[in-house]
Amino acid sequence: MNIEEIREFCLSMPHATEDVKWGKDLCFCVGKKMFTVVGLEPGKTVGSLKCTPEKFAELIERNGIGPAPYVARYHWIGLERLDALEDGEFKELIEKAYELVYEKLPKKVRDELKTED
Repeated sequence: MNIEEIREFCLSMPHATEDVKWGKDLCFCVGKKMFTVVGLEPGKTVGSLKCTPEKFAELIERNGIGPAPYVARYHWIGLERLDALEDGEFKELIEKAYELVYEKLPKKVRDELKTED
């Protein structure tokens, strides 16, 4: 997937928003909490997303994927290149990242999001 495809897919999630943080990272959030990040400038890590602990352990063993800088302790993977994952798997991981973050939002925030529907 390329950046625009990732952007379109992430924004198709209910209540997903986008924001550029740190001047160079396109961040996708739900309830103001990030679930996927894509770098807008070249770097060692070009994308990252939240995973389950089991999936994190599995994915960091693959070529082109490692622990994400600063947030690996929260089970975020870092992609050295966007084609490190096939499109279908990438989409599944983004969906799961969204679910993981949404489920951890405070009940009040989830309720507020539901009333926006």
